[in-house]
Amino acid sequence: QVQLVESGGGLVQAGGSLRLSCTASGRPSSNLVMAWFRQAPGKEREFVARINQSGSNTFYADSVKGRFTISRDNAKNTVYLQMNSLKPEDTAVYYCAGGSWVWAYSPPDFGSWGQGTQVTVSS
Repeated sequence: QVQLVESGGGLVQAGGSLRLSCTASGRPSSNLVMAWFRQAPGKEREFVARINQSGSNTFYADSVKGRFTISRDNAKNTVYLQMNSLKPEDTAVYYCAGGSWVWAYSPPDFGSWGQGTQVTVSS
């Protein structure tokens, strides 16, 4: 079982940037499809971005396309989410997830989860 730990969350003003990191331990994450989800208070967990095992294919939710970039460094067992032009509606707990299906985008498709990191965007 792989353990995932997120970091990099915090408070930022609208228009600012943050970079989240997700580091895997227990076993290499290089054979996992990795994704970021987020959950705002009172809302369901929603898909943000996904990256395949090699990093050659990425997929984004429409709400973040053009502003967020997912990437990975398999040598460091780490996945990143670069978030630019942040908006107050991006405020949520952000979760890292790992799975095996290359087209996965729903929470049940992912078997490994981190504990989450809070991102708060002030207006």
